[in-house]
Amino acid sequence: MATPLVLLDVDGVLNPLERPSRDYRGHRCSPNGVTYRLWLNSRHGPMLRELVRATRAELAWASYWCDEANVWISPRVGLPDLPFVPIPPYPGAGNGVTLGSWKARHVARWVQGRPFVWFEDEPDAADCVAAEPGVGEHLLVAVDPRRGLSQEHIDRARDWLRALSR
Repeated sequence: MATPLVLLDVDGVLNPLERPSRDYRGHRCSPNGVTYRLWLNSRHGPMLRELVRATRAELAWASYWCDEANVWISPRVGLPDLPFVPIPPYPGAGNGVTLGSWKARHVARWVQGRPFVWFEDEPDAADCVAAEPGVGEHLLVAVDPRRGLSQEHIDRARDWLRALSR
């Protein structure tokens, strides 16, 4: 079996819409000259590194941040540079696609049938990725964008990844 992937979204997952607890620290960053305010939790990196160590999975970004996540997010949460799904800019709802379906299309193409867990906050991403041709076994862990990633999400992913290898 191919090595499973753990795919990470940034906004709504590692960077919740609002500060959910004191564990999150405010940061400013300016990818491509646009300044953003981020809420990041330095505990996320160790939690995710332990998840992939325990399950022999590989981490990758699945976010519109693409490689910019390695510059602005990884060092602030304690992750190394990661590969990323090349997701082009969203063409807009006028083209008949949602944010979730646009991302799902590119994720499905990039994983090439490998099993994966995807931490994502877009509400339609689970149905959209499941409908993509050639998608293998996967689990979309829905994250509330107001609260961000939690140990409960990590535990759910760990259980699913361990069940894959049985």
